Amino acid sequence: MTRNMDDYVERFDVKWEVDPESGCWEWTAGKGGNGYGRFHLRLGFGRYQSGLAHRVSWELRRGLIPEGLQIDHLCRNRACVNPAHLELVTPRENVMRGDSPRLARERWRAQTHCKRGHSLTDPRNVYVIQTTGSRQCRACRCITAAQRKAAAV
Repeated sequence: MTRNMDDYVERFDVKWEVDPESGCWEWTAGKGGNGYGRFHLRLGFGRYQSGLAHRVSWELRRGLIPEGLQIDHLCRNRACVNPAHLELVTPRENVMRGDSPRLARERWRAQTHCKRGHSLTDPRNVYVIQTTGSRQCRACRCITAAQRKAAAV
């Protein structure tokens, strides 16, 4: 490792603290509005470039990030820079591991069975709410209706 890389590691390592419960290396320096740590790389002659701290952590400890791959936080903590909590993944894999409402809907639509185990691939067992397009299991709707009716008596 060159002296220049050692300087980066020294500067980098004073900007995180270990969370004893999770093992995360919590970034304590500047963060963007999205919660990801930011690290300023000196380019020389008063020029700097801001980079994402978790990406810098990966490159300092594991090497370059190959073209077309991204870093995923296995711990789901955006402020974590622990390389053991980071994994190289494709952009699609990174998105599919996320927790956005759109993805939740996609995963829900891809379900083949309801929580009680009834098939959602059989069109005779699926009730579609016309206004929202959401699906409901007909068998579960019948069970719920029977339970409500029994409770009302």
